[in-house]
Amino acid sequence: MEADRKTCLQVLSMVPQRHPFRFINEILEMDEEHIIGVYRFRSDEYFYPGHFPEFPVTPGVILIETMAQTGVVAFGLYLNLLQGKKEKWIEDHVTLFTFAEKVDFHGVVCPCEFVRIEGRKIYFRRDQLKVECSITRLDGEKVCSGILAGKGVPRESFLRQTMHPYPFPLGSDGMREVVAE
Repeated sequence: MEADRKTCLQVLSMVPQRHPFRFINEILEMDEEHIIGVYRFRSDEYFYPGHFPEFPVTPGVILIETMAQTGVVAFGLYLNLLQGKKEKWIEDHVTLFTFAEKVDFHGVVCPCEFVRIEGRKIYFRRDQLKVECSITRLDGEKVCSGILAGKGVPRESFLRQTMHPYPFPLGSDGMREVVAE
């Protein structure tokens, strides 16, 4: 059964990423098997001045993140809702990106371009989602594609792991020093 507009907006509001690291503007459609979203890369995205000066293009890692935010995070949120999990349960979990395979790039995305992101479910079990994802231009030309996966982990567990101190002290330059023995 296809999600209605209200459900699409609900899922979009639950996606945790925010500006300047949110790469999904709208969810156009989704059901138990797929999701389609869109994003417009703004001309003032933080990465364009350095990638590349005088010829700005969207970095490949950002395109992968764009696919993951729609195809793994938003789609996973929706699939959890379909399983009857409440928003509170979902909010108490964080989706971590766990896998990328067969990622191919077929073109570049420049500032001000709109892209269409599609994710097709391979499997969803035990809070793990694996999808075939692709990004196309609005005219259908493929930009990139790949197989991505993520897993929902309890927020408390995630926070405990991220609060651990690093095993090496900061150097005078703010970087961690690793000393070989």
